[in-house]
Amino acid sequence: MKIIHLSYSDIRGGAARATYRIHCALRNQNIDSKMLVNKSKLNDSNILRPSNKIEKIFTELRPRITKYLLVKYLKTGNPIIHSPSFLPSSWINYINNSDNDIVHLHWVQGELISIADIAKIKKPIVWTVQDMWIFCGAEHYTEDYRWREGYLDNNRPSHESGFDLNRWTWKRKKKHWKQPIQIVAPSRWLAECITNSKLLSRWPTSIIPNTINTDFWIPIDKKTARQKLNLPIDKKIILFGAIEGEKDPRKGFDLLKKSLEYLKNNLSNSDIELVVFGKSRKKLDSKFSFSSHYMGHIDDDEYLRLLYCSSDLVLIPSKQDNLPNVGLEAHACAIPIVAYNVGGLSDIIEHKNTGYLAKPFIIEDFARGINWVLENNLSLNLGKNARKKAMTIFSEKIISKAYMNIYNQVLKDKTK
Repeated sequence: MKIIHLSYSDIRGGAARATYRIHCALRNQNIDSKMLVNKSKLNDSNILRPSNKIEKIFTELRPRITKYLLVKYLKTGNPIIHSPSFLPSSWINYINNSDNDIVHLHWVQGELISIADIAKIKKPIVWTVQDMWIFCGAEHYTEDYRWREGYLDNNRPSHESGFDLNRWTWKRKKKHWKQPIQIVAPSRWLAECITNSKLLSRWPTSIIPNTINTDFWIPIDKKTARQKLNLPIDKKIILFGAIEGEKDPRKGFDLLKKSLEYLKNNLSNSDIELVVFGKSRKKLDSKFSFSSHYMGHIDDDEYLRLLYCSSDLVLIPSKQDNLPNVGLEAHACAIPIVAYNVGGLSDIIEHKNTGYLAKPFIIEDFARGINWVLENNLSLNLGKNARKKAMTIFSEKIISKAYMNIYNQVLKDKTK
């Protein structure tokens, strides 16, 4: 069986990394898997990308065209990326003329392929979704609920004005997507959103978590990890990833600051220090309540693994999230997590077994969760339980088998 994965990038961004890991999991099970991307960082012969200078220039221009022709005319209080996906795709003929058995769509925005061209794919399709875009308008995440009712003239949120890009994009999806596609949602939350959506409620939807290589993401002696990273040996270290810093309100940066202030003033002693990765101090406007170490942006997985293993717990204060890679990576390294009980985080964290799920969005409970994990991690084997969860739920062998079942079923349905 031959699989071609469509993804805007190979490893740039969380959705791309999740896609690449699925691709690798399949190849590690001797399945013929390739990726087709517009942006690539890896030197991998199984990744197809624009091959000449003209194609590369056009690839760079496509998302800019939509931004300046369409997106800028939408006035919205939602700062998350918006994707119209309306430019004709240069990839569609290659896809249809290839000998691949399955076309596996992932994060295909950034004008990788248009809404209309998705309907032109002649081969069996599986679509793994990493955010809300597939059933929304142009938004990738939203707290509004037009996706439940349909994007009507009379239900536009008060924080929007100007060109109704979201309604225009949603109506194009409704127009072109007449035939249901097999959807895979990595979390129960996202699957529930899909089944409750006006657009896709009749589409077949399965839940398959994202995967993690549990042979690479492994526990490392904490003292050794800290020595290699020049972190204090005798402190309790809490770890937070700030890839977008304060720019993405969905990630709960404001809630984290308040929780740490409460922790410092009411529950904590001086033994705690904070480690932040993804941004340097210069790129974060805010100061934290605890002594902090800023590790900057990290592209090296070996370095990132050391960082997880040096910590006592990982913080994920997201207001909305699907199945963040940070959660899978931390648990595979035997590190417990404190997060709010929202989105797909409850699919990763088992409350008081592999970490702590705080009540949304009670900053005091999040702070109590940090304190509880630090006090009970060793006695309740939270880290060991987290590692076991990663190996039994998210391992490559398990996830690749689940996808093979989906592929076989789609091929079987296509021949009926």
